[in-house]
Amino acid sequence: MSEIEKNEPGISSGISVIHDLIEGLLKLGIPTQRIMLLGFSQGACLAATAALRRPARYGGVICYSGGLIGPPGIHWDTNGSFDGTPVFLGCSDVDSHIPRARVDESKVAFETMGASVTERIYPGMGHLVNQDEIGFARDLMGRVAK
Repeated sequence: MSEIEKNEPGISSGISVIHDLIEGLLKLGIPTQRIMLLGFSQGACLAATAALRRPARYGGVICYSGGLIGPPGIHWDTNGSFDGTPVFLGCSDVDSHIPRARVDESKVAFETMGASVTERIYPGMGHLVNQDEIGFARDLMGRVAK
């Protein structure tokens, strides 16, 4: 939620690593439709932002207690298409690190770019991952692996 500049060069470095991993998989002949990005907390924020900055039809983007990076009021570049990529955003309504509004804003950004977004807000959960979220990812991974 901080100004992006306050978290540099870490944000750019982390996103670069993710993009390099995607490129490496593509060079091995693995299409983006079989690549999933998944993270929890800071990792979810990096996964979401890396996907947004390199839109494609991925196998999925799973964000546990995370959302897109940037300060309140930011407007993300929503050029490009996710072409139906399944995106999961799961978070508590009282998460001390990720405000519900950021999850909602992330959902809108992904939907604007053509992702198929599932948002689940868990009352009183705190900053953690629950079995419902794990089940969603497991099911999606099973479909991507076929």
